[in-house]
Amino acid sequence: MKETLGQLIRYGIVGLASNAVGYLVYLAITAAGMEHKLAMSLLYALGVAQTFLFNKRWSFGHGGTHGPAFVRYCMSYGFGYLVNLSALYLCVDRLGWPHEVVQGAMVFVVAALLFVLQKFWVFRSVLASGQKGGLRHD
Repeated sequence: MKETLGQLIRYGIVGLASNAVGYLVYLAITAAGMEHKLAMSLLYALGVAQTFLFNKRWSFGHGGTHGPAFVRYCMSYGFGYLVNLSALYLCVDRLGWPHEVVQGAMVFVVAALLFVLQKFWVFRSVLASGQKGGLRHD
């Protein structure tokens, strides 16, 4: 529990810094005329690239190789992207809610989803099948 709390705090610091800057850029580029789903898509891709190393090393202390973890990281962010895009489509395009509010809320929803995926799948440290006492960091 203490380990998870520490991971959550570090993940939160990385996420708050990244998302605060990203959300301000989102507001600026949509105010300048960029369509809201395109703006979210571009900033989402940048966010994935910039946070991988911080989350791998600092938030979760994952000592495994970059390759397999990065593939899982991208897959989890791909899933988060689809959740975010679906929310924008449903809430903004269909229901007419303000995109600024929807995207602001989705920052927290997707962050919670991604924390769980990173903790238990992307940066997992589990006993390898059939091995005694060794941690697998793939």
